[in-house]
Amino acid sequence: MVKKEKTRDKILRVSTRMFLENGYTATTVKAVCDELKISKGNFTFYFPTKDHVLAELVRMLCEFQEKLIDYESDRGVGSALSICIELMTVAAACEENEVAKDFFVSAFQSKTCLDYLRNNHVNRAKKLLAEYCGDWTHEQFVEAEILIQGIDYATIISSEALPLDARISAALNQILSIYNVPDEIRKEKIDRVLAMDCRELGKRVLSEFTDFVGKESN
Repeated sequence: MVKKEKTRDKILRVSTRMFLENGYTATTVKAVCDELKISKGNFTFYFPTKDHVLAELVRMLCEFQEKLIDYESDRGVGSALSICIELMTVAAACEENEVAKDFFVSAFQSKTCLDYLRNNHVNRAKKLLAEYCGDWTHEQFVEAEILIQGIDYATIISSEALPLDARISAALNQILSIYNVPDEIRKEKIDRVLAMDCRELGKRVLSEFTDFVGKESN
């Protein structure tokens, strides 16, 4: 059992390092196997496809984002603003770093990853945005997150259509509107986000996530 856990961890650690250094699309199962000097069968015993490794990395991303939101809450940053900052940092990281963009776009194109993200964000929205949602049912939260995933995806891939600030502002306004956040609160949150150095914050958060993945997979 110990040997199996060590092999799986090695595959995860090397795969994620290569995803974050070279890009998810450019990294092949063969390249990972060659790096580890293992057979493809050894790889697929633990992860049937490369997509399953991506799903594990997305799980780590959600865990990392939850820690960031908890940290912001401890500093007195409200829940709605924390979620706004999260989207801003992802969009900025994708704008500045093609490898990051490839990772997030690949995650949105994977049904496994998309389902995991949706379930995670539904639970998060119930916890952080319930005050604006009245007596919403679970199904309403799911429908909201389906819409929001489309907005998130459009925000990170439309780099040539609109400036980053305009994309972030439009996306946050739509997302907060879906969750019935009042106009004056929406404006205040968006203005605070746009006042930040989003590109620098995006770089820092991406670096911190890379370090987090390294620690978690060791």
